[in-house]
Amino acid sequence: MPTDPRTPVIVGVAQLTRRPEPERDLARADEPTELIAQALDAAAADAYGGSSGGRDLLESAQSLRVVAPLSWKYPDPAALVARRLGISPAEHGLTVIGGNGPQVVIDATASAIKRGDLDVALIAGAEAMYTRVSATRRSVWLAWTRQDEATPPPVMFGTDRTPVTEAERACGLDRPVHVYPLIETALRIARREGVAEHGERIARLWARFADVAAANPHAWSTGPLTAAAIAAPGPGNRMVALPYTKHMCANMQVDQGAALVVCSVEAARAAGLPEDRWVFPLAGAEAHDEWLLSHRPDLCSSPALYVAARACLAAAGLALDDVEVVDLYSCFPSAVQVAAAEIGLPLDDGARPLTVTGGLGFAGGPGNNYVTHAVASVVAALRRRPGAVGMVTGLGWYLTKHAVGLYGTNPPSGGFRRMDCQAAADAETAVRPWSEAAHTGAPLRGLRRAAGGASGPATIEAYTVVFRRDGTPEKAIVACLLPDGTRTWVNIDATAGQGAADDLARMAREPVEEAGITLEATGSASLR
Repeated sequence: MPTDPRTPVIVGVAQLTRRPEPERDLARADEPTELIAQALDAAAADAYGGSSGGRDLLESAQSLRVVAPLSWKYPDPAALVARRLGISPAEHGLTVIGGNGPQVVIDATASAIKRGDLDVALIAGAEAMYTRVSATRRSVWLAWTRQDEATPPPVMFGTDRTPVTEAERACGLDRPVHVYPLIETALRIARREGVAEHGERIARLWARFADVAAANPHAWSTGPLTAAAIAAPGPGNRMVALPYTKHMCANMQVDQGAALVVCSVEAARAAGLPEDRWVFPLAGAEAHDEWLLSHRPDLCSSPALYVAARACLAAAGLALDDVEVVDLYSCFPSAVQVAAAEIGLPLDDGARPLTVTGGLGFAGGPGNNYVTHAVASVVAALRRRPGAVGMVTGLGWYLTKHAVGLYGTNPPSGGFRRMDCQAAADAETAVRPWSEAAHTGAPLRGLRRAAGGASGPATIEAYTVVFRRDGTPEKAIVACLLPDGTRTWVNIDATAGQGAADDLARMAREPVEEAGITLEATGSASLR
């Protein structure tokens, strides 16, 4: 059957990685919009097989859609990129905050092309956080563009809202590096796994990611790491938040950019683009879990990702076994484990690794833009495997916002489909039983209530210990379940006396959920 001329297709991809160089003059380092422009130049050339024929393709773009940078603030970065490239797209776009953003904007772009609203679109993002942080440490002035705040706003892609309650923020749950370790402990407790066994398992998982990064020419980190090296705290690998060392955390201090050129089949053929480089978006699905941690049925699952992945596969007419190439969003090990469990992927399938890049810890975690790198890498992998299908997931906030995309070298038989799975995600959340609590009787389902100012005995649902940079414990963040299943949050602070210090030391070495916790009306708490 002939391919519908309105079928969206990714025709060009590019990735840039500017690793540290001792001789580099930080004051002259490229800012994010410059990296974006360079990535788009390279992606347009890639569409022609790496030749210099990409100029006409850039000039024909009707929309330039940028993944929001975090390392520098621009009201409309697409305007600066267009000026640098000397092009005049009719539309400038910008994503909201969230690692799901690139997949969301790809879905929106593919849908617009299918409708006939666009023929050629550019999608790109970049971060220069390594340069930004290094310049701050060395007191180097960066003469990067300061765009007028009165610049007309771009078209926004994605949805967002405040990710935490004030009670959650007060406990320290406003940072991913605190929340995902807590989710990791919730996973361990749910699995009834020992501390040592659990630590060894996630270190082995992350070592496999490091191996993939070592073979990725675009990765920020260039060498493999053993599971023992990832797990063991030491110089260059401090303990950040139990059970995560630095090697287990996303690395945002990178200078990286990535870009995609997306066309209709009609426009791609008119431009003379070689079809053996085409990769088709097959389907996309999006949903969010209950926004606030306090109200979720448990802290280690994702009903939204469960329904989004299945809806995406169904929309493309595929089964999970048809997917040969996978990249799961990998800011922390807990995110990968939850995603794999909800989608139905084994963690240790040597024939189908869970990343094509090496993940945000080793390949690099350029703010909101990691998924653009993942899609570019999946496109490259699929070009080498005609007929294969790839899956990419994106994630925003704290297992909150999810996007799933499927890609293939063959066009989708029923056309590209974008699925809004929110109603199904809400329905799935409503029937999920709560994680084990101290209450008795029939399992409770749906959203939890949150409590404040509770006192008395409670069950420990999850916890983490946050460490200072010198390796000493600072505080614990504990999710507690009251006898009626209500959830509340407490801190155990190292400055609260010897009893608190002893509790923190104990939490760092043994499974304290077996003992439980006693809450005081003053807001303090102690292990039993």
